[in-house]
Amino acid sequence: MVTKKYLKNLMYQVNGAAIDIHKHLEPGLLESVYHKCMIHELKLRGVNFKSELIIPIEYKGISLESDLRCDLFIENCLLRIVWL
Repeated sequence: MVTKKYLKNLMYQVNGAAIDIHKHLEPGLLESVYHKCMIHELKLRGVNFKSELIIPIEYKGISLESDLRCDLFIENCLLRIVWL
């Protein structure tokens, strides 16, 4: 069960990872660079995640192809979506 305390701790870990990345690389690089670093940082911290998941779109009974992706799906409860 996902609790408020669990989510708070998870957000702390994810935000900490992002801060560490920006401290080391600083702003101005492509998003793809930060994404690869975030994947590495989450692995180092033992955080489970899935990356670049395709999000299916259903509209009025049909499945549509889309460029909607879940950039990161973290611990089956946090996500980041990117339109390509």
